[in-house]
Parts: sequence; C-alpha cells; structure tokens
Amino acid sequence: MPQFVSPRPQAQRLLKPRNPLVAPALMRLAGRHGGLQTKGKQRQSAQRDLQKQIQTLGSPDGGP
Repeated sequence: MPQFVSPRPQAQRLLKPRNPLVAPALMRLAGRHGGLQTKGKQRQSAQRDLQKQIQTLGSPDGGP
C-alpha cells in the first residue's frame, strides 16, 4: 500500500539574529579624509621647521 508523503517545505535560510547596533553602523557613510591630511602636513612641516631651528641654534655646551 503506497504511503502519502506530504511535500516538505522549502528549506529557507533562516537569518541569524543580528546585533541591533550593526544596522545603524552599516547605514553610515564615511566622508573623505582630505582635511586631516592637510592638517597633518602642516603639523609635520612645522615640526620639521622647529627641528631645523633647534639644530641651527646649536647646543650651548658646544656638543653635537
């Protein structure tokens, strides 16, 4: 006697529970970092200039 076999439901991928803080973080878009580079360049050039001035003054005891 044949048995009736009901069709199995399609195996749907169940989504894993997500961290609620992840979705807003994924929605954010980062801006360009061009402003930081110019400030960094200015800071580095100022530091280089200061080091050059210190070297030109020389040490008071005549050492290296």
